[in-house]
Amino acid sequence: MSAAIPANVVAVPAAEPLKAVRDSRPLRLITCGSVDDGKSTLIGRLLWDTKAVKEDQAAALRRDSTGKQNDLGLPDFALLLDGLQAEREQGITIDVAYRYFSTDKRSFIVADTPGHEQYTRNMATGASTADLAVLLVDARAGILEQTRRHATIASLLGIKQFVLAVNKIDLTNYDRAGFDKITHEFKEFALSLGVKQITAIPMSALKGENVVYSGQAAMPWYNGPTLVETLEHATVRSGQSTGFRLSVQRVSRPGESFRGYQGTVAGGSVKPGDSVMILPSGMVANVTKIVTFDLVRNAAVAGDAITLVLDRQVDVARGDMIVSIDSQPQTGLSFDAQVVALQPEGIEAGKRYWLKSGSRRQRVQVEPVSQLELKSGTWNSAQRLYMNAIGKVRLVFDEAAIFDPYEQNRATGSFILIDPETNNTIAGGMVTGKRADVSGLHGNDARVILSLPADLAEQIMASELFAKRSHEAEVRRMTASEAAELWSSAASDI
Repeated sequence: MSAAIPANVVAVPAAEPLKAVRDSRPLRLITCGSVDDGKSTLIGRLLWDTKAVKEDQAAALRRDSTGKQNDLGLPDFALLLDGLQAEREQGITIDVAYRYFSTDKRSFIVADTPGHEQYTRNMATGASTADLAVLLVDARAGILEQTRRHATIASLLGIKQFVLAVNKIDLTNYDRAGFDKITHEFKEFALSLGVKQITAIPMSALKGENVVYSGQAAMPWYNGPTLVETLEHATVRSGQSTGFRLSVQRVSRPGESFRGYQGTVAGGSVKPGDSVMILPSGMVANVTKIVTFDLVRNAAVAGDAITLVLDRQVDVARGDMIVSIDSQPQTGLSFDAQVVALQPEGIEAGKRYWLKSGSRRQRVQVEPVSQLELKSGTWNSAQRLYMNAIGKVRLVFDEAAIFDPYEQNRATGSFILIDPETNNTIAGGMVTGKRADVSGLHGNDARVILSLPADLAEQIMASELFAKRSHEAEVRRMTASEAAELWSSAASDI
């Protein structure tokens, strides 16, 4: 018999348990590491245990796994990612595979990247848009050169959150000492990259231990989070620290009364009434209208594809950049950058390439400065960068280039190099900063050669001091490319 409720007490239903707040922003992550460390199997296990595999996919997976089941009788999870026939035949990952899954707290977009050295370019592609890297290490093999290469590329591309997944821990009888040794070695290497946010997890992707479900039964010595718990608490990259950026892809002129400049906002925001500058010309105008495919907008932010209408007729062409006046990118003829060589022919000193950044394509001369030695973490001088090399270079342009440092804006700070003879993409790179366009070279006769913009040179030559000693000066007018060549040859003699 239930107890009677007093007359002065109001019965209310029990409160429902609070539901976890779901983060509306998906986290983008990559899996990377050396060959056969279990990247595809790990993602397949993630998809399987988070119920992201549809019934028809599960049936196809079981059918395709005939004869490939493991000792646990489970299907080959890697087949959920490896869709190319060559990948299935060889049991390797070649192309980048993107998959979507979610939990009650968050949604995720994961890129499975290849571990083979010859496909490093595909790994770099996957890392270029990621917020977090899951770096897999075989517990039996430890940290390898390709492990270091992938970690370095991910770091250069701005990834600061790493999960060190020490996989196949079951094949070492869940050896804690081995796990601690690998963790210590990687953290020391990561410090040289400036990476401090590292979560190390011992796991077995095959058995699903510490992936979605806890593996504490097999590893009572590990009290940390599972992989999914770590991903749920990871942060999405913060917004870019630059002002408004729009790289013009097309000038829209459907009639005499309309002229718009189309592109995708690469940073910041814009609204009607804002003053903007067109680079490289430096002309200024005001925004009167922001148009998309179906409506007129009150504002636009990074990622929006828009047509911008200005209040005056200005000369704007494909490849120009429309920017906010109070926060402008760097312009100049010479920039420092870091690159990853992607083709067997590598990068030759002094050779001229096409550089493509956004919708802008320019001629550039690339001078290798140094190359990263992965084993020691030191930068050694280099005259040429071969395939998969990570190097620092100097970019010298024929005409003014426009960049933000990559750390401030990924879209306007990144580029690819294209071989003009083969049209192959031979490198991907990130701008680290602008080099001075004015350079002093001291020769044996105590003279100084200055390479100056034409307008600045005219001002100096018109000064009173220059007029007094003009008979001591030799003025040579030359193009930017000729000046760059003179600087390069003179610098090599110093």
